[in-house]
Amino acid sequence: MKMLKVFLTTGAAMALVIGCSTTPQKEDILSAAGFKMVPADTPERQAHLKSLPPDKITTVQRSGKLYYTFPDPKKNVLYVGGEQQYQQYRKLRLEKQMADEQLTAASMNEDAWNSWGPWGFGW
Repeated sequence: MKMLKVFLTTGAAMALVIGCSTTPQKEDILSAAGFKMVPADTPERQAHLKSLPPDKITTVQRSGKLYYTFPDPKKNVLYVGGEQQYQQYRKLRLEKQMADEQLTAASMNEDAWNSWGPWGFGW
């Protein structure tokens, strides 16, 4: 029984470490989805970057095509992608959310196991 408890504790700790070390930011997910980083290297681009709502993906119509944009004023860049990149972003974001929820649930289960054991307090 002790071996099982050690195994579960080690597994939960490893999942927590791996989860924390690979926690991507929104910008990382956008890049992984194929969004391109466009530098705001002209006054017009800088003005456009500042005009967009912070931390929000917005749509832009240009030459009859729909683009999705995300401003990153800290890096002075604009992430730009099409419909395919946006759908990939949504998929990756959902996968990350599900992984985070699984990690939280595993952590809560581990806490409950350590507090009460498999048969309740005092056994």
